[in-house]
Amino acid sequence: MSTPYDSKSTAAQVAADNAAQIAGKVVLTTGVSPGGTGATFVETIAAHNPSLLILAGRSASKVQATADKIASEHPNVQTRVLLLDLASQTQIRAAAAQVLAYPEPAVDVLVNSAGIMAGPYRETEDGLEAHWGSNHIGHFLFTNLIMPKILASRAPRIVNVTSDGHRASPIRFSDPNFSKGKEYNQWLAYSQSKTANILFSKALAQKLGARGLKSFSLHPGVIFGTALSTDVSDEDFADLKRIDKELGEVGGNDDFEWPMKTLQEGAATHVVAAFDPRIEAGNGGYLADGHLAPEEMRPTVRKEEDVEKLWKLSEETVGQTFEF
Repeated sequence: MSTPYDSKSTAAQVAADNAAQIAGKVVLTTGVSPGGTGATFVETIAAHNPSLLILAGRSASKVQATADKIASEHPNVQTRVLLLDLASQTQIRAAAAQVLAYPEPAVDVLVNSAGIMAGPYRETEDGLEAHWGSNHIGHFLFTNLIMPKILASRAPRIVNVTSDGHRASPIRFSDPNFSKGKEYNQWLAYSQSKTANILFSKALAQKLGARGLKSFSLHPGVIFGTALSTDVSDEDFADLKRIDKELGEVGGNDDFEWPMKTLQEGAATHVVAAFDPRIEAGNGGYLADGHLAPEEMRPTVRKEEDVEKLWKLSEETVGQTFEF
């Protein structure tokens, strides 16, 4: 069944429509610093009586600011701050251990919304290219470590926030870290990590759909002014346009301008992916503009063999296998 939403639908509208699905749920969201889609998502669903909002991020003060805003607007909603640095596998393991020790029997919904975009070559604490290490590997490890809590839910969902930026790069299986920076391009690095988010969502649905897990990825739209685009200059965007032109993408056209969204419009698809029952038949699917959008998935994510290949590479990267 399709949803009635489009690019102008708001998170508040979608949350009101799904109030019954939000009520009583334990929801864990990464990347909830003020002014981003993750924060907009949790602030919006707080109006509909979730049981607990677990707010995860690497900056305790920024996450606390979002928690404080929720407390002021919805004092009856319980929040909990979780320190989570996706660029440190050691800290990810510590955070996951905390979640597994929580008194709540289950995490009903996990929304992996944290991410970085563009900027100079950087490495994680574990020596991985930063986009690959944080946007994908960090979430892969955290998600799988807390899977017992997720599978304990009667209706578990996992959402991975990706981007239509996945169009520019498949997984570089032989060199995901760009030869320690020697082969680095910021847009290809970002794109590879967003391709990984989509393939990871597919893998979760394939491996755990029979256990009741629903897994989705989503493109929130283009939203300037968030922390995600802090490092991006006009020259950087010119380089992205060059890449799009080489790919034959509409973004490469000289007169093309990306349609812009507000935070409320961007976070609307988060709410659909996390709660709307009408998308359940599309388990493993990709959403944009508030609905399943398989036609918008680019060739970079269409090789079915890459789903398992990425899972194996990710396990090798974190030094642990996951079977449930």
